[in-house]
Amino acid sequence: MTQLDVRSAAHIDPTPDDLRIRPYGITDHDRVHRMSERLSAASLYTRFFSGTPRLPDHYVGLLDGLDHWDRDALVALDGDEIVGIAEYARDRKQPWRADVAVLIADPWQRRGLGSVLVTCLTELAGRRGITEFDADVILENRPALRFVHRGWPAAVSTTDGGSAHFHLPLPGPAVR
Repeated sequence: MTQLDVRSAAHIDPTPDDLRIRPYGITDHDRVHRMSERLSAASLYTRFFSGTPRLPDHYVGLLDGLDHWDRDALVALDGDEIVGIAEYARDRKQPWRADVAVLIADPWQRRGLGSVLVTCLTELAGRRGITEFDADVILENRPALRFVHRGWPAAVSTTDGGSAHFHLPLPGPAVR
């Protein structure tokens, strides 16, 4: 996959000229660790469903072990720093399905970057035979719940404790 000019995928205002999206690479290890500096406790909680002071080492290890087919991730970079990650992990028993997750650095939240990343990830996953995403969203994460309902208006969720589980058919629309 080539780098994408974000302005062609969705509207982000303002958009730095050097914001780009590309596949996660092994040289991104340290960039992901530095991303912790731009994540609040609330952002980490809504992504990992538990309190953690920084990105967990096991999560960075999973990114380093991507096979770029059954597990893949796209990163958004502002200059040389990662400001967003969208990833999927294919379900081994139902290979047309994959879990999806997104993490956006606090300064970039509510600016459309998550929508851009999910749109790009949806296209990538679709080319690899994935036709449905599964998403778990903690109920306190109102922006993520709104995003799912805007992008997939017919999506129905089931709740389990403090989270909602969604089945999202692909391709999902480009939510702006």
